[in-house]
Amino acid sequence: MSKPHWRRAQAGDLDAICAVAARIHPGLPERSDVLAEKLRLYPDGCRVLTVRDGIAGYGLAHPWMRHNIPPLDDFLDRLPDAADCLYVHDVAVLPDHRGGAARAYVTEIQQLARSSGIAALALVSVYGTRVLWERLGFRPVAADTALCDKLSSYGTSATYMLRELAG
Repeated sequence: MSKPHWRRAQAGDLDAICAVAARIHPGLPERSDVLAEKLRLYPDGCRVLTVRDGIAGYGLAHPWMRHNIPPLDDFLDRLPDAADCLYVHDVAVLPDHRGGAARAYVTEIQQLARSSGIAALALVSVYGTRVLWERLGFRPVAADTALCDKLSSYGTSATYMLRELAG
């Protein structure tokens, strides 16, 4: 039996990505065309976790600006010219395949950020996953009113988090 591994996502993976998203995020749905846009705008940051019988997870990341959370289930239209972080939009893995999958994805994305000259990763923790992200080096950011407003569409336990990448 082959070990699950991350590979770059392809357009043909979109149905599988949407199926995993529907299982993992029933309370935070995103349209398939919104997810497809992320694949198109920044394919280097989009990965799928492959297992013997298909895809068991995905990770989507793209260049962005710190403290400026992208809207949930809405189009980005374009990426910022002067991005100062790589925004981890989502990491979703089916329960039977978790054990280290998020860590492996973050390691790959961290390397991508460094090779792109980006010195931080950012994300919004949902569903009480803050402890997981803290174990992976992310720290919560105190939210001002504007940040709280942006976080509201992500649910009540949403926390904006940053991970500075050491040189």
